[in-house]
Amino acid sequence: MPITLTVVSEPVQAGRARDVQDIKSLGEVPDAPVTRGTSAPARWRYALATGNVTDGPLDPITRWIVLVRASVLPMTLTAGFVAGLLAWWNAEGAADVWLWALATLGIVCAHMANNLMNDLFDLQVGTDDEQYPRALYAPHPVLSGMTTRTGLAVRALAVNLLDLAILVVLTVERGWPILGFALGGFLLSVAYTAPPLRLKKHGLGEPTVFVVWGPLMVGGTYYATVGSVSSEVLLASIPYALLCTAVLMGKHIDKIPWDEPDGTRTLPVILGERTARVVTQVMMASFYPLVGLLVAIGTIPVLSLVCLLGIVRLVRVWKPFSQPKPAAPPDGFPIWPLWFAAIAFVHTRLAGGLLVVGMLLGVLLDV
Repeated sequence: MPITLTVVSEPVQAGRARDVQDIKSLGEVPDAPVTRGTSAPARWRYALATGNVTDGPLDPITRWIVLVRASVLPMTLTAGFVAGLLAWWNAEGAADVWLWALATLGIVCAHMANNLMNDLFDLQVGTDDEQYPRALYAPHPVLSGMTTRTGLAVRALAVNLLDLAILVVLTVERGWPILGFALGGFLLSVAYTAPPLRLKKHGLGEPTVFVVWGPLMVGGTYYATVGSVSSEVLLASIPYALLCTAVLMGKHIDKIPWDEPDGTRTLPVILGERTARVVTQVMMASFYPLVGLLVAIGTIPVLSLVCLLGIVRLVRVWKPFSQPKPAAPPDGFPIWPLWFAAIAFVHTRLAGGLLVVGMLLGVLLDV
């Protein structure tokens, strides 16, 4: 049975239609879903781009892409590339490409397992239901009938076991300190949604993402690659960690109407919608001067400043973040009721990608 996305169909407010189309014109959202009868690769591309499925049969690869929310995995891949390029620039002779690749695979698997566990725990505690955004912007694994609770748990266990195997290899190669990075990330990921801590519910979800995508992912992957990590490298993880945290801030701003009545006090609920939007803008903008600082102290190559081209995208997303969310999505917008999350994500993906390109050019040209 085809799985479809529930979309709010209220009319767009007068005067806001142009702003809505401006976001859609960023070119990151497909104009229309792929229709029945298209090829499997086309279905995979659509699922990777939107986290949604198309009309027609649900093949195993599309199912997996949607279940693990593979559309957001590029954020973690970027963290892995940043760590590898930091190692190449700062400790070229000590960098082990094989261990870097294995550690990068490990953090991607950890992200997939975290997404599976979040859906499982949020369903268990009653946060996710048919009317909560998680089931509106994309098919919920269980509520949509895509799998069962047991199926979701088995998949989470399988990915975690793969990650455990990777951890064993890295620990043998690099020693016990690697466990601190890995277990720290795992425990924070579980505590993010699982009782009794449920960090997301108490305004600690956003700091958790900052720590995980910064010092733990970048620092841990660097340690696995080199065998040591410095304070300068941990500092270098901060700019990209801010971009990833901005995406979560956007998502939690979008979910305020559901989270606030439910007693889920995410940071945007605590700050209020307007202040949270400003804080998210500051996070996105701070990325650029912090990269400049890292260049100035020599932690990353000068050509990393290629990422400044991302300011063009920042300017384009600044205006939508400066005003409330529109009443309804543009035609064909596939992940409503998420709005600010999508805007932050397209900036994060471009700025992070440009940082990787600049760092790669810098280490290749020694500039």
